Amino acid sequence: MKGFHFVTYIGSLDQGTSSTRFMIFDHSGKVIGQHQLEHRQIMPHPGWVEHDAAEIWQRVQEVIAGALKQADILGSDLAAIGITNQRETTVVWDVSTGQPLSNAIVWQDTRTTDFLSSLTDSQKEKVRFKTGLTIAPYFAGSKMNWFLSNVPAAKNENARMGTIDSWLLWNLSGGVRGGVHQTDVTNASRTLLMNLETLDWDQELLDIFGVSRSSLPVIKSSSEVYASTDPHGPFGTSIPIAGILGDQQAAMVGQVCFERGESKTTYGTGNFALLNTGTEIVRSKNGLLTTVCFKLGDQPAHYALEGSVAVTGSAIQWLRDQLGIITNAAETENLASSVTDTAGVYFVPAFSGLFAPYWRSDARGAIVGLTRAATKAHLARAALEAICYQTRDVMDAMVADSGVPMREMRVDGGITANSLCMQMQADIMGIDITRPLIGETTALGAAYAAGLAVGFWSSQDEVKKQWQQSRRWSPTSTLDVREAGYKNWKKAVERTLNWVD
Repeated sequence: MKGFHFVTYIGSLDQGTSSTRFMIFDHSGKVIGQHQLEHRQIMPHPGWVEHDAAEIWQRVQEVIAGALKQADILGSDLAAIGITNQRETTVVWDVSTGQPLSNAIVWQDTRTTDFLSSLTDSQKEKVRFKTGLTIAPYFAGSKMNWFLSNVPAAKNENARMGTIDSWLLWNLSGGVRGGVHQTDVTNASRTLLMNLETLDWDQELLDIFGVSRSSLPVIKSSSEVYASTDPHGPFGTSIPIAGILGDQQAAMVGQVCFERGESKTTYGTGNFALLNTGTEIVRSKNGLLTTVCFKLGDQPAHYALEGSVAVTGSAIQWLRDQLGIITNAAETENLASSVTDTAGVYFVPAFSGLFAPYWRSDARGAIVGLTRAATKAHLARAALEAICYQTRDVMDAMVADSGVPMREMRVDGGITANSLCMQMQADIMGIDITRPLIGETTALGAAYAAGLAVGFWSSQDEVKKQWQQSRRWSPTSTLDVREAGYKNWKKAVERTLNWVD
């Protein structure tokens, strides 16, 4: 299949927390068509977050039709399609009717907290060691346990469970007419049920969560032909479905972070940072998660360290919506640029505690170092600095865990449009920060995985050559200035701890 260029395009289905979109890329990685639709957020009780999986499948069909129409092409013009998805969100359905047996439980949902607290210390330790994850309702395993305890039909032999990618693959490949039940290693690594070493479901873990292997998808690599689309489905023809990656891992592939030591940070409402640790499983001693980065076909799996920051872009929203010192997020850069420093002000936006690497739920937000000279411009600048300091906290933990020095950091997401913030990031970390020309890194990563599987792109090297930089920021600060600022940041973080008894 090498050099197979007769079919011109690759499709990428990007199923996210608030919306679903289908994007069509040409051979150079350029977007030639896309369509996006939102779906409902269902919150029946405090802490519960659900999606209607049938509604999501309906949206998938609509966005595929919309993108093909916009690009003015047919389904048969696609060489393959890839899938990328909101990780951890979990679906249960009946393979004889094709209907969900309950609403999907979304990654943000916290209803399984009590079940997880009931696990013994030795069970918790076993889960942590085998999966590389922390014990949290965030992951899919406890959501599956909830279905089995609360949805009687979930125990039937026709019931299947999986993360959202497996539901989409099953439907795209025919559903009740013979859909395949498979997932990839990156999504499986977010369930608390897969052993990082064997890359398979682990019987001891299945027993802890009460989940049967027969209800779960078969685990495959992130880049291979899993099935073909149903000719009666939204494409109207049979196309290889050949790439599946959880969204953060897809962004790693889209940023071509194929080598050990390469990292990317996605700046959204919060931040997700991943560091490729190569074929080595690095178990974190600094509050990070260990996860599968990708497995491309028959090649060995690559692993990653992952750290998340709860409040980054949402700190800017807070300045806008709660304090009213800006009317839109884009104003932050001009306001913060009107002063040369923060006048000693530090803002730690620990609105709901601190995530990695602190994991302190007792922390609350603080603004420290205020004097009479402080203005809203200083606060805006301190908010941008907070984004950068929190990112450095996570990245320093990654370097400490892996022993891999960081040469540069690739970035994507909304706030990367703020040049001042990215320059601060380079100055605070003391390394180059680089942003890609194609910003749609998540969808592009799934497209790359699918295209590599069918020979649309001949190799990782060919894909790597496509990566183009739109902007690079190099540090301008001295080591002394950088370390003095970071020392004060750490001091400010101390002031937020032990706030909630």
